[in-house]
Amino acid sequence: MSNNDIFEMDSVTETEEMEGDTELGMIDEEVVYPEEFLPTYESIKEGTTVAKAELTEFNDKPDSLFFNDGVRRIDFILVYEDEDKKDFEKRHTFQRKKRRREYFEASLMKMGMELEATISVIDDKLTFVKVHMPWDVLCTYAEVLHIKLPIQPNDLSSQPSPWRYLSCITKYFYPNEDLIRKETEFFTAPFEKDRLDYFHVRDKDAFFTQSMRSRMAYYILSRAPYEIRGSVKKFGITKLLDGGVYKAAYPLHDCRFNVKSKEEGCPNERFLLYEEWAHPKSFYKMQPLDLIRKYYGEKIGIYFAWLGFYTIMLALAAVVGLGCFIYGYKTQETSTWSKEVCDPEIGGKILMCPQCDKECKYWRLNNTCEASKKLCIFDNFGTLVFAVFMSIWVTLFLEFWKRYQAELEYEWDTVEFLEQEQPPRPEYEAKCIYERKNPVTGVKEKVPYTACGRCVRVSIGIGTVLFWILLIVASIVAITVYRLAAFFAFSARLRAEEGLKELEPLKEYVTPQMATSVTASLISFVVIMILNILYERVAIWITDFELPRTKTDYENSLTLKMFLFQFVNYYSSCFYIAFAKGKAVGYPGDPVYLLGKYRNEECDPGGCLIELTTQLSIIMGGKAIWNNIQEVLLPWVKNLIFRYCTRVGSEKVIPRWEQDYQLQPVSKLGLFYEYLEMVIQFGFVTLFVASFPLAPILALVNNLFEIRVDAWKITTQFRRVVPEKAQDIGAWQPILQGVAILAVATNAMIIAFTSDMIPRLVYYWSFSVYPYGDYPGHTMQGYINSSLSVFNTNDFSNFSMPIGKVPNITFCRYRDFRFPPGHHRQYEYTMQYWHVIAAKMAFIIVVEHIVYLTKFILSYVIPDVPYAVKEQIKREKYLTQVILHETNLKLVSKRLKPVIDDTFKVTEASTAMDEMELDF
Repeated sequence: MSNNDIFEMDSVTETEEMEGDTELGMIDEEVVYPEEFLPTYESIKEGTTVAKAELTEFNDKPDSLFFNDGVRRIDFILVYEDEDKKDFEKRHTFQRKKRRREYFEASLMKMGMELEATISVIDDKLTFVKVHMPWDVLCTYAEVLHIKLPIQPNDLSSQPSPWRYLSCITKYFYPNEDLIRKETEFFTAPFEKDRLDYFHVRDKDAFFTQSMRSRMAYYILSRAPYEIRGSVKKFGITKLLDGGVYKAAYPLHDCRFNVKSKEEGCPNERFLLYEEWAHPKSFYKMQPLDLIRKYYGEKIGIYFAWLGFYTIMLALAAVVGLGCFIYGYKTQETSTWSKEVCDPEIGGKILMCPQCDKECKYWRLNNTCEASKKLCIFDNFGTLVFAVFMSIWVTLFLEFWKRYQAELEYEWDTVEFLEQEQPPRPEYEAKCIYERKNPVTGVKEKVPYTACGRCVRVSIGIGTVLFWILLIVASIVAITVYRLAAFFAFSARLRAEEGLKELEPLKEYVTPQMATSVTASLISFVVIMILNILYERVAIWITDFELPRTKTDYENSLTLKMFLFQFVNYYSSCFYIAFAKGKAVGYPGDPVYLLGKYRNEECDPGGCLIELTTQLSIIMGGKAIWNNIQEVLLPWVKNLIFRYCTRVGSEKVIPRWEQDYQLQPVSKLGLFYEYLEMVIQFGFVTLFVASFPLAPILALVNNLFEIRVDAWKITTQFRRVVPEKAQDIGAWQPILQGVAILAVATNAMIIAFTSDMIPRLVYYWSFSVYPYGDYPGHTMQGYINSSLSVFNTNDFSNFSMPIGKVPNITFCRYRDFRFPPGHHRQYEYTMQYWHVIAAKMAFIIVVEHIVYLTKFILSYVIPDVPYAVKEQIKREKYLTQVILHETNLKLVSKRLKPVIDDTFKVTEASTAMDEMELDF
């Protein structure tokens, strides 16, 4: 069968296999090419090579970043598999891919790009297409993308560093200045092709950095058409990658990460980043943010800047949290109420009521001696101080980050990076079939949906998110039911093992509550991981369906959806333990049941706070381990397997583009998961820090590894990221602010409702009595007896009465403030209970108002933009206006000069004629 026969057959079956094309307005008809691309169509149909990229042999220069001529720089790489060398039954499908590929490459050449193809050294079925952007094309698209370029050196003197006097010491904590030199600072302005003479162009080859060139190349690749079907134009490298037309598309690393390039003039920035940033030996050094930004773009740079700043701020919180932990550890042996629990004459003689129906047994209070000591470590007055400190810390962190971010915005030329400057996403442009009047410009523009259609899309998205959140709530209820059933089962097993020896203490402190808490935490962690995987796909599908206009809109929408889900997913179990568990349990004679069957779970005998600490440590630890496995081990193993499967003889030289192809592709979501991981950690550090003062130090240790792991990963294991512009951390900024505001309320409520601090304070100041102390005054002695109510065992219902009633036990104790049996108000709340409730509410109100007022004052006092940066921004705007104004005047003068000269000549001629007439 000839090529022409294959082409004709494919045109008939084109509508049968459309590879999931979803463009609106799609109709089933033969492919029609636009007039300017007819040569491409003819060349494909006739089998000629008019529109194909030039095919060349590899020149055996493994570190080369240029075409074979050594002059034209490679700005992007496209990889495809030659289907003609494979034997498939449906060859027409691959012929269609070939036509689309050739049409796409012809489109790129029509748009001014230059292409050169090279067969793979390892696999002759693979072809690498090298893409180069000539100078004129670079200038054109630099103006389209509003890229800011230098106009003159910065003439404002920078403020000296306050650490300059310690430079002999601090220099060891910074990257080697001999390797990574500080670049000259310039005032910049958006590039304009007509005003090229006013920009600081020393070398055309170096005027546009490689990250700028790659960004512009990707912009063109995302908009180059590859097929016209009816009235709809299909375009974009993204769909070609999804459809298998191309196997990969990526910019090149400039060298190997661990070996310098031998090519003359190669900057070796990847090697420098590895040596001074990603290598484990450099873990103590500050990050070379300017080089990171230059090599990977502003979006990657701002992430690592935020992560580094967050880690530095965590160091202060970790020191205070460690001090609080040490204080609690030192005072656990001297705590009066803990001593009473452990005292055989006090806690050893207090018989506690069973905590579940029938199968649970009586137990002595001193069985919880070790738990009470551990609780003292986390439940003390130092924790209160630390919770207030963290509320202030989080405000300082966010305010100082805004200042630091403003400095980076100016230094990295993203101050005026506005939404209007961002081009629409190709997926958005492809579906623009409706017209509407732009409210800003007043010009009619194409949009993909009407106002009603947008409402429907958003409503479906919101409904889907709510459904998945309700699914998480259902999983929480299921885990709660498990906790109740597991507690009953553990209690029954313990009873079977020990018989009816109700009053003997346990040999080891392993209670049914602890066993239930640990297993439920592990199950909760597994459920969290599973739901994350499922919801990720749902969130991406919803966001794609909503069709946001720009990439920033897309990322912000996806960020909000994912965070809402993750917030409920990760924190729900912690909120349950902190604010729901053990709060509505009734008393032994009249317990509260869930679903009419399961008796509500009570807190561990040591208190709910120790359970919350256990839950936090398991989720934070498990999440850190799981993320490190995903981020480090999986890419490394995949690359190892790929290199093993494609190994070649030592005599073969592998080019730079093929070495990069062997690396892992970058995720479409980019930094989304990195931000999400850190923001979830930020929530654990701030929302529940009152129960776990060691959370900041654990987060600090994790982040010190996280920075280097992320650096090592993107530098050594992944292809180079397509550089992107970013002004700030996007939607994560308001999310962090929301978490910071919520953290004040949650920590105040944890101290008030989860810990025993408020009841102890109420007893100390209002209900302590002198006979318990050796000297008159307030004392904590007698608190344990005061906090336990009395219950008559004869008042058990038939359903809740323990099996095998132990003789001579007529009374038992339980945690509550109720009147004893025989009182005219038996089992009703005592006055101490209402004092405690009032004190808790007063504590929450007072602490929240004080902390919120402090946060407001700090936010007002600390300016978001430093004064020096404001001056530099004003100076840059002034210079830009002056240059543009002078240029406009010169252009106007240049255009008017011929007109003025002609007018002057006409005037002279007319004057001469008038004089001649007068003479006559």
